Amino acid sequence: MYVFLDGFDLGVGILFPYAPTHQCRSKMMNSVVPFWDGNETWLVLGGGGLFAAFPLAFSIIMPAFYIPIIAMLLGLIFRGVAFEFRFKTESKKEQAIWDFSFHIGSVIATFSQGIMLGAFIQGIEVEDGTFVGNSFDCINSFSLMTGLALIFGYSLLGSTWLIMKTDRRTAEWSRRVASSLVALVAISIILVSCWTPFLNDRIYDKWFSGSNIFYLAPIPFAAFLTICFLVRSLIKKREKQPFILTILLFALCYLGLVISLFPFVVPYQISFEQGAAVSTSLSLLLVGISLILPIILCYTAYSYYVFRGKSSHGKMY
Repeated sequence: MYVFLDGFDLGVGILFPYAPTHQCRSKMMNSVVPFWDGNETWLVLGGGGLFAAFPLAFSIIMPAFYIPIIAMLLGLIFRGVAFEFRFKTESKKEQAIWDFSFHIGSVIATFSQGIMLGAFIQGIEVEDGTFVGNSFDCINSFSLMTGLALIFGYSLLGSTWLIMKTDRRTAEWSRRVASSLVALVAISIILVSCWTPFLNDRIYDKWFSGSNIFYLAPIPFAAFLTICFLVRSLIKKREKQPFILTILLFALCYLGLVISLFPFVVPYQISFEQGAAVSTSLSLLLVGISLILPIILCYTAYSYYVFRGKSSHGKMY
């Protein structure tokens, strides 16, 4: 949920300085203003859920990823400040400062998430249930590549969101950007998909041993078809289809990663069962989530319903 929802407004921030006019940038920011803080609820819920449901995994993952996590949070702070202050200044020079803050914060947050994802796939050094690696282990060629790939992915989410939420010059520019980004995202998916099986023998065996290759082949095939339909929807100048198909593409990619990493919550050291909290804690967590999750879902659905339609360039605050 976090990737789907906060992914598109991070993508809008990444594309922000490249918009053709100041009015286009105002439309872009207005398209995400009603949603950005609500979207980050899922990040808080994910971090809190990891701590509550898998405390052992939390105690290993956090120190392993301290550097990209801190960088991500700083990027999100830059973004949040930019949202508030851009609407409170009339000066074009000051607005340019907040425009840059919005952009650089989005890039840093996205790149940091990509680094964490790449390092997570590679695995974490664990000994006796404790992280024993170096804080800089997470920064390597594969994680840098996944960081760049996520920038392309979020940018595609952002551009297809803008096709749906803006009109005229902004929408046309977004469609051209999305058409270029599809190729970069497709190349990124191929690179990650070809590289990942060689990171660990378990992943290679899971995808290529015995009859598994036939059972799992529909996933990459479905991703290929989704890319084809996405290109077609951009050529046909559809408004909603590109965004929906991009979300579907992300879902298929993450499904492939889940299959690759299952059943580990800390690859390739701690399984879900080994990392889970005691049953009484999980029971209490289940009750809390059963009450909170429907409220969050209803609030999210209601906010998207209220702010449906195209965004203007006028002030939102």
